Amino acid sequence: MNRQEYKELQRRVKREVSKAKQKAYDELYTRLDTREGEKDLYRLARQRDRDGKDVQQVRVIKDRDGRVLTSEESVQRRWKEYFEELMNEENEREKRVEGVNSVEQKVDKIRKDEVRKALKRMKSGKAVGPDDIPVEVWKCLGEAAVEFLTSLFNRVLESERMPEEWRRSVLVPIFKNKGDVQSCSNYRGIKLMSHTMKLWERVVEARLRKVVEICEQQYGFMPRKSTTDAIFALRILMEKYRDGQRELHCVFVDLEKAYDRVPREELWYCMRKSGVAEKYVRVVQDMYERSRTVVRCAVGQTEEFKVEVGLHQGSALSPFLFAIVMDQLSEEVRQESPWTMMFADDIVICSESREQVEESLERWRFALERRGMKVSRSKTEYMCVNEREGSGTVRLQGEEVKKVQEFKYLGSTVQSNGECGKEVKKRVQAGWNGWRKVSGVLCDQKISARIKGKVYRTVVRAAMLYGLETVSLRKRQESELEVAELKMLRFSLGVTRLDRIRNEYIRGTAHVGRLGDKVRETRLRWFGHVQRRESEYIGRRMLDMELPGRRQRGRPKRRYMD
Repeated sequence: MNRQEYKELQRRVKREVSKAKQKAYDELYTRLDTREGEKDLYRLARQRDRDGKDVQQVRVIKDRDGRVLTSEESVQRRWKEYFEELMNEENEREKRVEGVNSVEQKVDKIRKDEVRKALKRMKSGKAVGPDDIPVEVWKCLGEAAVEFLTSLFNRVLESERMPEEWRRSVLVPIFKNKGDVQSCSNYRGIKLMSHTMKLWERVVEARLRKVVEICEQQYGFMPRKSTTDAIFALRILMEKYRDGQRELHCVFVDLEKAYDRVPREELWYCMRKSGVAEKYVRVVQDMYERSRTVVRCAVGQTEEFKVEVGLHQGSALSPFLFAIVMDQLSEEVRQESPWTMMFADDIVICSESREQVEESLERWRFALERRGMKVSRSKTEYMCVNEREGSGTVRLQGEEVKKVQEFKYLGSTVQSNGECGKEVKKRVQAGWNGWRKVSGVLCDQKISARIKGKVYRTVVRAAMLYGLETVSLRKRQESELEVAELKMLRFSLGVTRLDRIRNEYIRGTAHVGRLGDKVRETRLRWFGHVQRRESEYIGRRMLDMELPGRRQRGRPKRRYMD
């Protein structure tokens, strides 16, 4: 073959590849415009977002002394060293001298309907564990899978021994999007576990929830409770004290590596004290025995190592086990809501005096640290509503707790003056962050405006609306949100202000209504939800609370009910 023939052949190959590529794209966009292809749309958006991030390909990392490691072997060793130390190091604690009576009772066999419910709760499209068996396999097999899994789970329950393959997991470091990208401490590890084991965990969790009663101060992963309940209660409490010109002192307690530092002996003790049958205690103990993992990083997988401390990150059962531990450890120190509120390991303590909140904080520290949990001195923060001159600050073991005027509580920014201006700016920022994540789809000219509008409503607008049902916005703040929204929609549709196209046409093309109307709709829906709840519900109690005191002179501050 001479050079000219080679060049001609090369041109033909390029043309055919270009045609095939164009045909594939045409088929993709045709499928995306159908109801069946909408799931692929979100997957495509996530993939394009990942492809645009360099952090996914970090192939060098720093050692504990800050030196950059470049060879694959040294990088793998460093990842293993970091996570092995993190997951096998236990804080100092007092050894329990008192025992607790175990509950010996007959345990019923696993029923098919329990397995069906567990299967229904499992989400599809999740990363698989080391066994490479996704939950979709069991869902596709239907009743045959239910019968097989019921038989398997009953054997595990009877023998109190699960398959050895379930003990293995793959740990994936996820960057926290802050700090040095080459520092291991700026990554959180998520375990990819066997989906079949997660099904087993869900069956056990459903049974434990029937026998264990968690305190009303716990809002994390509890039925009929959410972050919105806790955010709403705190905002209304602060509003009432602001209007009554009374001081309210709040301490936001942060626990260091809470899930990774739970002593397993404490877990077994708390389960027994909560009335869990000894059979289930032994079943959960078996889940944690001989557990081992590998770290999957950009340069390959590390050697396997044991995990002997803490709860499994990424486990279906871990959130409820952590709630049991926190429920027992805080039994003697917590007060009723809203003076104490917990969302998993996020704790807020409130009081009318600085001395009382300082005393409560010290009692919490003692109760938690004597059992192996540690209160973070650097991340625990203090806020005062209606602070008077010379009110001082809060100390923890002689060390001054950081005093702030605003705090991000469960993703929503609360301010000491009871206003929500900072939260509106945070919602705009969250909206832009969400827009950037799906900009690979929103800015694709070949995707229809209807589909872009749907992606915008479900991803971007949802981020902008988070927590806004708990605040009362001024017209100026609504306008701030709508201006940001229209900028995003114009970017998505390829329209500029110079095109002189009206906002109503932009919204109509994307099938997106006014954001201000949506905010009012969510507030009214939430208010109706609060009013329909029982009288003991924290939201109703906060709205009905009356405090002595008069509102300050001048223009009145805006309240939730205004």
